Amino acid sequence: MTPSKSLPTVVIVGRPNVGKSTLFNRITGKRRAIVGDEPGITRDRIEGIADHKGRRFELIDTGGIVLQDLDYIPSQILKQARVALKRAAHIIFLIDGRAEITGADRDLAQMLLKLGRPVSIVVNKIDTQERENLAHEFYLLGISNLFPISAEHAMGIEALLDHVVTGFPMEQPEQTEPIETPSVKVAIIGRPNTGKSTLLNAFTGEERSIVSPVAGTTRDAVDEAVTHNDMEYVFVDTAGIRRKGKTTLMTEKLSVVMARRHIRMADVVLIVLDAVEGVLALDSTIAGYAHEGGRAIIVCVNKWDLIEEKGKRKFEQNLRDQMKFIDYAPVMFLSAKTGQGVKDLFKMIREVDGSASSRIPTGELNRFVESLHFEERKIFYVTQASVRPPTFVFFTSNTGPLHFSHERYLINQIRKRFGFRGTPVVVKTRAKKKA
Repeated sequence: MTPSKSLPTVVIVGRPNVGKSTLFNRITGKRRAIVGDEPGITRDRIEGIADHKGRRFELIDTGGIVLQDLDYIPSQILKQARVALKRAAHIIFLIDGRAEITGADRDLAQMLLKLGRPVSIVVNKIDTQERENLAHEFYLLGISNLFPISAEHAMGIEALLDHVVTGFPMEQPEQTEPIETPSVKVAIIGRPNTGKSTLLNAFTGEERSIVSPVAGTTRDAVDEAVTHNDMEYVFVDTAGIRRKGKTTLMTEKLSVVMARRHIRMADVVLIVLDAVEGVLALDSTIAGYAHEGGRAIIVCVNKWDLIEEKGKRKFEQNLRDQMKFIDYAPVMFLSAKTGQGVKDLFKMIREVDGSASSRIPTGELNRFVESLHFEERKIFYVTQASVRPPTFVFFTSNTGPLHFSHERYLINQIRKRFGFRGTPVVVKTRAKKKA
């Protein structure tokens, strides 16, 4: 993550369902990790920036670790955690204070001690004096620094952070104004297993998000900043969105809510489709979320390397037929796995982001109005009210709303004259006030 390379790193590790995500959210003050009662909710590592008394640090929340579990997902979580632990300035070993010490706790404690990094045992869910007395039994794990806390109720956090940041540098005020790098936030959305995490890894050149053939591996939203040609791209890989009937688990329902939230917060949305499976009804539903949110959109047809008969024109025509409402969105054919077409996406993201934030001078809009052949009502003038999405208000002789076909005509003429590739365009009408 570009802005945090020079900051000390603090890593939260522990078995599944001990409260790592709750502690992460408490320390960073942001709802970044999905929190719930279902074990193993966090699978990827989630990063954030935290500050305690003027000492800033990078905080990493890892997936729940079970050392002896040979299943694919837990082994990938352990791999992700090891990457984070290699650069840790301090490790928070989180334990559930309501449970007894287990063999898995002992194994994990031994592994952490062998790393030679500063480690603290943090006993969570200690919200009464009686429980605090029980917390001391965890000294048996052989780690001398022990802190009883309740992440949910913010108890004991201050003492823990006072210890963790000891030796971390105080934030120095900038002597000169830093040069800001232009930034664009990009949400990667789509059905489960279309290759969203692989695409994120292709952008960053790092195994940042767990990638596996198991559908729905990514549950949290994971982000990474990449600088390319003096532009910062913050990519957010959201959880795969399932049909409502399929989202029976609380986790998956939360994933849909958070994915839609990330769409709203993004500047550009990449809708990832599986070239092998073709365009499905759910793809259109997901594209609808982005369109309704007024985001700039690029449709990414992934796994194109697996298609033997390369009929791009036919595939795109079928896509356009099923997603008429986003006919303004460019379609990119790529392979996240091989990297084919990924670099071209940077340029396209920049282009559609520029379209979404573009403002047309009033003089040009007035000349545009004069060139229109619009007989449904008289248009006196037009103004651009806002950007993201570009929104135009036409002042007319009639108070009634425009028929869809007339609204469509005006949008098409705006696009023909001014471009706006990749972004929705909104048209509104107002009756001109009589003098």
